[in-house]
Amino acid sequence: MGEIKPQKPMMRAALARATGCNLETIRYYETIGVMPDPPRTSAGFRVYDASHVARLRFVMRMRELGFNLEEVRGFLTLIDGGTQTCAEVQARTENHLRDVRAKIADLQRIEAVLAETASKCSGRDVPDCPVLDALEL
Repeated sequence: MGEIKPQKPMMRAALARATGCNLETIRYYETIGVMPDPPRTSAGFRVYDASHVARLRFVMRMRELGFNLEEVRGFLTLIDGGTQTCAEVQARTENHLRDVRAKIADLQRIEAVLAETASKCSGRDVPDCPVLDALEL
């Protein structure tokens, strides 16, 4: 996940600011094990470093690309174990790409039906509406 530059340890709020991630999301990711449990100060405060920033940015980018948390966890397991191969990453990515393309096709079909149905609507202030007629049971 890239070279980690040394930096001063930070609290969770600073991690949130550094990554643009919501505090509650960071807590959730820690709870489900996507983010490792950070070390604590003698006072019990969690402290994060550049490796946490890099990991959280990786997770956030995967989520932006539509990977679900189990898929993210699978990638992280490969990376954390040092067992990732380009072939494995490619296979997982292509599987996700197939899912994305299927969703796009579904949305295009929905768009076509809605556009066709909406085009039949007069838009006047009358009770009859082709959109509602098309949706009737």
